[in-house]
Amino acid sequence: MAKIAFELLTLENEVLRAYLFWSAILVLKMLFMSLLTGLMRFRTQTFINPEDILDKRIKVKYDNPDVERCRRAHRNDLESILPFFVIGLLYVLINPGPKLAINLFRAVGISRITHTIVYAVVVVPQPSRLLAFLVGALVTTYMTFQVALTVL
Repeated sequence: MAKIAFELLTLENEVLRAYLFWSAILVLKMLFMSLLTGLMRFRTQTFINPEDILDKRIKVKYDNPDVERCRRAHRNDLESILPFFVIGLLYVLINPGPKLAINLFRAVGISRITHTIVYAVVVVPQPSRLLAFLVGALVTTYMTFQVALTVL
């Protein structure tokens, strides 16, 4: 069994390559969220740390709705993408069919990007955000059950 798992963790495994690709895309996406939040702080001049304020006429502010929207989208990424990193790798180790696995990883990546767009970039009314969230959440849940059932 250990030998099989080791063989799955090579770049010759197309499922692992897809997992690594979409994981890298999602890391870049989360880094982008930090930049987007900072950009929004500068645009709205909403700074929570006094040392960040270059113009001393500006006062510390905590409650700009646009900044908070970016922060909530980023927090949602952390709650959704980090579990995907863990379960996605475990899913690779159960040797799933390549077509299904690659499309599951793709669905998570695209759903998280879409979630950010409709939540923090171009605000679109519900159910757009809910649908984008659910795709990623359901795929991650599916992979979790598949891993659990395989190792029983």
